[in-house]
Amino acid sequence: MPEAQLDQADIDVFTPAAREALAAFPIDPVDLELIALSENVTFRVRHRADGARYVLRLHRPGYHTQAELNSEPLWTRALNEAGIGAPIPLAARDGGHYVPVTVTARNEQRLAGMASWTDGELLSDIIDGIEDVSTVARHFEQLGGVIAALHNQASVWRPPTGFVRHTLDADGLMGEAPFWGAFWEHAAFSLPEQALLKATRDQVHGMLQRYGKDPSRFSLIHADLHPGNILVGQDRLTVIDFDDAAFGWHVYDIAVALKYYQTEPGFDALQAALLKGYRAVRPLSDFDEALIPTFMMIRRMAQVGWLHQRPEIDAGEFLETAGPEVCRQCAAFKPPF
Repeated sequence: MPEAQLDQADIDVFTPAAREALAAFPIDPVDLELIALSENVTFRVRHRADGARYVLRLHRPGYHTQAELNSEPLWTRALNEAGIGAPIPLAARDGGHYVPVTVTARNEQRLAGMASWTDGELLSDIIDGIEDVSTVARHFEQLGGVIAALHNQASVWRPPTGFVRHTLDADGLMGEAPFWGAFWEHAAFSLPEQALLKATRDQVHGMLQRYGKDPSRFSLIHADLHPGNILVGQDRLTVIDFDDAAFGWHVYDIAVALKYYQTEPGFDALQAALLKGYRAVRPLSDFDEALIPTFMMIRRMAQVGWLHQRPEIDAGEFLETAGPEVCRQCAAFKPPF
């Protein structure tokens, strides 16, 4: 999703709320730095006593309830215990993980949480600097293994009582009120195009209901597991940004990882490498693999829906490509079963 450019005005708006949040956590903060502004506002901060670094997030209002946010660190901690790199949460002084703060300049309330900082380079940045497809493919093979390991853990993990996250099932993705918004109503589409998208939505909804929620294909998923949310460290890959984590289909995670590279040269080799890495860790049937293109279409629809909910974001350049792409895919779509 688009990320805003940072300027001094953003620092002035959000830094007081960040300092308010830091007072609730057991660190003596120095070097507070605003590093990202998108759905959430993200800061990097250092603990004076030992130099340890942390990430502080001011969460977007209205996206998650307190219970849903409280559930995120439960899963990331369990992933770490299973040997899968994920953010390690830092508890507040009161034992909770999120504290309310006020962004006075915007007259809004946000929930703030912290986690240990993970050193590394984003996989997307590494890939962007490589021209050789075979080298990129090796990174995708590693990524496939990480996704499979995450699905292995999620398929057998039993969340504790009170664990709550949204569900990206047939209704959550393709219902009358999908979680990321009514993509077919976006003003970028003409009335005939809106009708086409709505008809396709109904077809996909029926297909997803028939697909079913067997634990072998449906569990907790990251739901935004593209290379931009993978940190490459010295000894392992770390999955970051679990803000969209939900109950959903495993193929959705695979489709998200591939979607950003669908038009790149050598895409077939990248997909083959990712699936090779995945199958080295976890089975994936040919039937499930055949649904990857459909889930990539679903992902694109979800992105358009997300933008429909965020009219303040200038996404004209994105929609110039995404809008016609979605319409072409919908016009060609035939339910595979």
